[in-house]
Amino acid sequence: MLWVTRSHVHVDRVACPWLITRFIDSEAEFVFVPTSQVEKVVKDLGAIPFDVPGVELGHAEGRCSFESIIVKYGLKEPGLLRLAKIVHAADVSEDIDKDPIGRGLEALASGFSLRFPEDNDNLAHQLDMYDALYAWCRLEVARSK
Repeated sequence: MLWVTRSHVHVDRVACPWLITRFIDSEAEFVFVPTSQVEKVVKDLGAIPFDVPGVELGHAEGRCSFESIIVKYGLKEPGLLRLAKIVHAADVSEDIDKDPIGRGLEALASGFSLRFPEDNDNLAHQLDMYDALYAWCRLEVARSK
């Protein structure tokens, strides 16, 4: 399936493609466009919008887009839910200190954006980081049992 979001990816717009490809749609393709073009891409190409104001897979009811995708697709794996808390803290500026790892993830996302300003390059370089962070989250959850 084709998925679309706003260009100039940051925390949520990298975490969501990671989540989508790992848990929902392994063949997913992503398009990054200016906000003003998202609706046209949805209409013309049938793309699924995410992390765009006013869409189902966006910020809603205090959730970031990553969390909205988890809710929509009924994902319940404990390590993934732990990762969601980190992504939320890093993405929602007023909640940055609600998770001790939030500031670190936000700093990494900013650094990747500076090193790789082209969205697809930025995404490609960060996927391994999310794989590693998810592995850590799974370990942390297992240790807390």
